[in-house]
Amino acid sequence: MGEQPIYTTRAHVFQIDPTTKKNWVPASKQAVTVSYFYDSTRNSYRIISVDGSKVIINSTITPNMTFTKTSQKFGQWADSRANTVFGLGFASEQQLTKFAEKFQEVKEAAKLARDKSQEKVETLSNHSEESGRETPSNNQPSSINGTDDEKISHVGPEAAVLKTENERLKSAVEQSNTNAKKWETELQTLRENNARLVDALQESSANVETWKKQLSTCKEESDTLRQKIAELEAQCNEANQEKQKNAQLAVRVQELEAELQDKEQELENLRKQAEIIPQLMAECETITAKLQAAESKNTDLEGRIGGLQLDIDDSRQKQGSMKSELKKFMDILDGKIDELHEFRQGLSKLGVDN
Repeated sequence: MGEQPIYTTRAHVFQIDPTTKKNWVPASKQAVTVSYFYDSTRNSYRIISVDGSKVIINSTITPNMTFTKTSQKFGQWADSRANTVFGLGFASEQQLTKFAEKFQEVKEAAKLARDKSQEKVETLSNHSEESGRETPSNNQPSSINGTDDEKISHVGPEAAVLKTENERLKSAVEQSNTNAKKWETELQTLRENNARLVDALQESSANVETWKKQLSTCKEESDTLRQKIAELEAQCNEANQEKQKNAQLAVRVQELEAELQDKEQELENLRKQAEIIPQLMAECETITAKLQAAESKNTDLEGRIGGLQLDIDDSRQKQGSMKSELKKFMDILDGKIDELHEFRQGLSKLGVDN
């Protein structure tokens, strides 16, 4: 049957830097297919990944391997035969968990296969030793009780079988010794890799502590900047409020200036009206003079009193009404002048307050 895929997923592949043994080097530019393969003829498991025509992972799984999750989406394992450490970056934590579970399952299967192989070798070795001990006892009665022909006929096939079995057991023991040496070499390599991984883990822990300190420093700086931003926003709000107040005051000043102009226009009108007062006074004096002349002539014109009495009464009424109107006008003018004076004092106070 050969090798058959038993599980397939996709991930970004990395290898440890062979120079520094610390940094990760990308082995693929994008996510590639990573598969578990089972070889039924050798009873072995491998992880294989191919990027185009390049094989980037060819790792045979042994019981001594360990898959380690270093983050929520990243895992790694060391391969002593390839003398490297492989890393896989997955798209989700579920994919990483499933790959790790499959790794543990395949690792247990490889361990069972190794244990069965060792039990078979030990069984063959014990069977060979027992056969070696039993062969002389089986041959002795034949040599004593039988003839030479019987001895040859009984001993020959058993000796050939035992010889073949012994040779096969010797080759199995030699293979077992070779495998034991290989396993010792792998164990030593794994120990070295574990030491390197421990050093890398310690350095990663130190880096994590450094990153945590840097993160806390960044958080403190961020909080400080946020406080400064809040203070600046408060100052901006205060400045905006001051601008609004200034705008309101400017509008109020414009309104007061408009009112002042209106008051000045009224004052100008009152002044123009006040210029008419001397003319009215002159007219009043003229009328008074005429009235006196009329009174002086009254004695001479007693005969004309009856006709002119009405004119005199009308003139007096007009004079009285004009005086009363003139008095009212003077009172109004005095009030307007007082109001204008008070308005100017209020406007000067407002300018001082601004």
